[in-house]
Amino acid sequence: MAESPSHDHVVIAGTDGTVYSSLRRRPEPRTERYKLGKELRKRVPRSELALWRPPAVGRPDPVELIIESHQGRLDRLIPIRVSRMAESPYGFLRGSAVVMAEDVAHLASTGITPVVCGDAHLGNFGFYASPERDLVIDLNDFDEAHPGGWEWDLRRLVASIWVAGRQNRASEQDCERAVAACVAAYREEVRYLADEPLLSRSYQRLDVDRLAEDASDKHLRAEIRRAADRARKRTSDRALPRFTEEHGDTRRIVEEPPLITRVSAEEADQLAEALDAYLDTLAPHWRRLLGGYTLVDIAHKVVGVGSVGLRAYVALLEGSSADDVVFLQLKEARRSVLARYVHGESAWHAHQGQRVVEYQQALQTVSDPLLGWATAGGRQYYVRQFRNMKGTVALDSIDSEALDDYAGVVGHLLAKGHSRTSGASMIAGYVGKSEALDEALCEFARAYADQTEADHAALVQAVKTGRLPSV
Repeated sequence: MAESPSHDHVVIAGTDGTVYSSLRRRPEPRTERYKLGKELRKRVPRSELALWRPPAVGRPDPVELIIESHQGRLDRLIPIRVSRMAESPYGFLRGSAVVMAEDVAHLASTGITPVVCGDAHLGNFGFYASPERDLVIDLNDFDEAHPGGWEWDLRRLVASIWVAGRQNRASEQDCERAVAACVAAYREEVRYLADEPLLSRSYQRLDVDRLAEDASDKHLRAEIRRAADRARKRTSDRALPRFTEEHGDTRRIVEEPPLITRVSAEEADQLAEALDAYLDTLAPHWRRLLGGYTLVDIAHKVVGVGSVGLRAYVALLEGSSADDVVFLQLKEARRSVLARYVHGESAWHAHQGQRVVEYQQALQTVSDPLLGWATAGGRQYYVRQFRNMKGTVALDSIDSEALDDYAGVVGHLLAKGHSRTSGASMIAGYVGKSEALDEALCEFARAYADQTEADHAALVQAVKTGRLPSV
């Protein structure tokens, strides 16, 4: 595997600006990198980031891109995926990272490429437990994580805010205000972190209790507390009676076809062998700890929208007593939808599960200590805890006043993630202090929300005509 990028790794389009880490190399002063970012405005004015209109010719059919993304998925689950995407424009956006990647990769960009989420929509931020069992909020989906344009993440996030706002019956003015709040928070956070020591950036995190205290909207505060209470109950021991049943002298995972189904004996053996190898990808302490558990059962479990049809499993592990259990989740990892658009970047990881794990650890302040990767049946997976106090703020419970408050939170979190990896000083120089970027991305978000609704309508039509299967 080639060397991963350092904190100072940036790629400037049209120049040879790639820098790799070395303790013997004196980094370029931040003031110079800030100046470089500011000068990029001459080549890529911030107003250009406002532009979206589908090309008159050459834009791939979004339905065809969705069909292509189904290759390698389980055929019996594709109708479930399509039905979830057909429910609403926001459901379509959640499942169509491949479509938006194709669109934004051909738009104006600065060429500054930190590690990005690749699928930074509003629903991919949420709660989970830190190793100390504190409840934190951060980015929480990294299937598409990859080095790429910071603008790609920000564009996807603001478009999702506008689409979600419309779904929640917010006015266009409300949506604009929320997007502006998100971009302003991103700008302010990246400018703040660009002045912080590299090590300090890596310690920045947002605890849920602090989030609830700082939320200015009372409805958002209440929803955060409700969601946090639910998340704290999402642990392996509490999941035991919900997901399992006694079967002779052991427990096994309950079937709920088509969402939870049993695996064949051959598949179970492959996955058990893969989990043994997965232990070697953990830090020594966690490897020893998890080695004290025994694999009891494993089942296929459908999750998400974009992931539906890919292989995903839940494994039940038992410790020294029947109520000492851990649920692990194995999710199939494929090449990021961004990889084809970033020259020379796809060779960094031969194992896509390892890519997901390493970039999750790069973007999150604290991560699940049981994150690792495995290979089974020739397919690559990443592994994590299944019940780890995971939760989200329910988007349908957010009114227009709460939307801009929460949009500011996720803008802050996205900036934190980008600043942990590379290019913060250059991004800070480019985004600047004015509202120029905010105004540009408001215009983009509105236009791309329109595009998302049109693409969703095309998908619905494809279902009606039988071009796509649906439940």
